Amino acid sequence: MLSPPSNSKSANRGAFGRVIFATQIYPPDSTTTATYLGKIANAFSADAEVVVLSATKRSGSPAAGARANPFVIELKSFQSGKHALIGRAASVLGLAASMFYSVLKMARQDDLVFCVTNPFTLPYAVVFAAKLRGAATVLLIYDLYPEALEAAGFIGSASPLNKFLRLLNGFIFRALDRIVVVGRDVPPLLSKYQGVDPTKIHFIPNWTFLPVGYRELAASNQFRPRDKAHLVVGLSGNLGFTHDPCTVFEAAKLLRGESGIHFLLSGWGVGWKQLKNLQAAEQLPNVTLLESVHAEHLTEFLSAADIWAIPYRRNMAGVSVPSRLYNLLAIGRAIIVSAEDHSEAAIEIRDEKIGWVVPPEEPERLAEAIRAAAMNLSDVAQMGRLAAEAARKYTEEIALASYRDLVRRLESSAR
Repeated sequence: MLSPPSNSKSANRGAFGRVIFATQIYPPDSTTTATYLGKIANAFSADAEVVVLSATKRSGSPAAGARANPFVIELKSFQSGKHALIGRAASVLGLAASMFYSVLKMARQDDLVFCVTNPFTLPYAVVFAAKLRGAATVLLIYDLYPEALEAAGFIGSASPLNKFLRLLNGFIFRALDRIVVVGRDVPPLLSKYQGVDPTKIHFIPNWTFLPVGYRELAASNQFRPRDKAHLVVGLSGNLGFTHDPCTVFEAAKLLRGESGIHFLLSGWGVGWKQLKNLQAAEQLPNVTLLESVHAEHLTEFLSAADIWAIPYRRNMAGVSVPSRLYNLLAIGRAIIVSAEDHSEAAIEIRDEKIGWVVPPEEPERLAEAIRAAAMNLSDVAQMGRLAAEAARKYTEEIALASYRDLVRRLESSAR
């Protein structure tokens, strides 16, 4: 079952025998993270044999016929039971055990093992197994644990679980050959772990899935509200535990008497349910709720607003992936981010001069920034044009070339 592919795309191979790619989610899962990981694995396959260990259903490569590269081995999925918390714990522990066994059985000394941080138990199992086999290791940090759990209030700073995970992290981070981060706000958190070599840390941001270019505002846009508002503020995406959409709704309440400002709110997740409940109770006339649009309408939908809000909860700098930022840059829109000044999204907005940064969970400050935007529409449009230019740094080609270069440099150091 765990045999590697027998052929390859390229005859030009590096020092590593194979790249073993360990991840819970992978295409055909359609989530943004799965799409990114599929692209990264494909990029590696241009230079090496790639074996993907995936827990996504229907992701496995066909057993018959020519072997694919990447060659995907689908591990058994561990489903949550009726009791959600217990079921999820059993699922992540079961996946970690399965990954440990698979990497231990497959990896060789001349292999590179590439792992992702989701779920948080995965790196401990994968890196430990890889080191037992003498393989090189790279960890891609999307969400940093236990920092994310602590910031969300799931565990306390002095809890035994927090202390235990931080102890494990210290061993893992020191043992890794390379660490990839998708935000410039992550290395300061990693530096708090004693003995972590900063030269091992590489910043490779995510990329946009949309064609880059400024989109003019159009009255014919089917998603733009039909009232007299001259500034439309948008919110979209997965509204999970790292985001605080209620801050945007509270800002809308503060601005309900200003007819020139309208809020177009969309998304999914627990935060989306909160927004629907809030609007059902308040019936704000300056708020339009819209269920998530299909991918083919995403460009038009994102083009419907003048400015987009990204509302983070407190203490999320370095622990949350800023993926939605890049699509907003690509379509050419100004952005207001509610986040700490040192967060990745805040750094980008401030450096490129493409919007406003306000403290998280402060609707009054968010409302002030929106009011300022409404009074300077020409500035907002110029910020959008600058955003589209900034997006040219965040293309798939640039990001994947960085991943391939990382592996080549690691190969060179291993010789």
